[in-house]
Amino acid sequence: MQSRRIAFLGLGNMGVGMAGRLLDAGHAVTVYNRTGSRAAALRRRGAAVATTPRAAADGAEIVFSMVGDDVASRHMWLGRDGALAARTAPRAFAVECSTISHRWLETLAERARGRGFRFVDCPVTGLPAAAAAGRLTLFVGAMLPDVDALRPVFEAIATEIVHFGPAGAGNAYKLIVNLMGSIQIAALAEGLVVAERAGLDLDLVVRTLARGGSASPQVVRNGPLMLRDDHSKDVVFSGRWRLKDTRYGLAHARAMGVRSALGQAAVDAFLLLLAGGVEEENESKLIDAVRAYHPLRD
Repeated sequence: MQSRRIAFLGLGNMGVGMAGRLLDAGHAVTVYNRTGSRAAALRRRGAAVATTPRAAADGAEIVFSMVGDDVASRHMWLGRDGALAARTAPRAFAVECSTISHRWLETLAERARGRGFRFVDCPVTGLPAAAAAGRLTLFVGAMLPDVDALRPVFEAIATEIVHFGPAGAGNAYKLIVNLMGSIQIAALAEGLVVAERAGLDLDLVVRTLARGGSASPQVVRNGPLMLRDDHSKDVVFSGRWRLKDTRYGLAHARAMGVRSALGQAAVDAFLLLLAGGVEEENESKLIDAVRAYHPLRD
């Protein structure tokens, strides 16, 4: 496979794994992260480390971004030190992998094209362990020739590449599936509290749910986590990020003319969680927020 000059912006738990896979595939990778210490392990593996997104993107053929929200994405791409101001290779790719709002995604695509980039919308699904193992699934929105051109690079980080259509289509799907996941998690927390009050064995309930008609990856993963007393241990996806995704998904549904009462209920549920001041704990902490919101009657 041809080695490519790649900039990777954002070294959270997902970004570190993705950038590492690109290094392992033989690409020349320059990384940037606002907290510079996050780049130390990748530097030891051969990555160059830049002090700004623009410096990371200078000379790059492909610029990836993998950050938490709209604010962080704007920081990576815009302004004097943003990646869109870099002198990249001709017709470089701008690949946004973050779960961001659809409104900002559309603005970013327009800005990137205005700077001569080929824009690719590429949110991902998979936990940090999957990112480090190159086993993500990519939800891609781009022109088909651009998808084909990037496929050899994408194969270093993913085992499945799903092309939904032009730019914006991948983001639209990701917001839909994450909103559905939030609804499932909220329903699971409520259902377990009802089961607890009914005197059922919650271990048995969780095991049976995982094999039943209401099972989903979110139910299967979060059920055992909700039964743990320590929701601050091994945090994979916090309540803060779950609420962010839920709000973005709800906003997109409403923009499409769908009121999404269930989506609003999920937002309200995760607002309960954050009201308790535990936004950095695992999303499974929601079960405690539901218990507190529905105190036992005397």
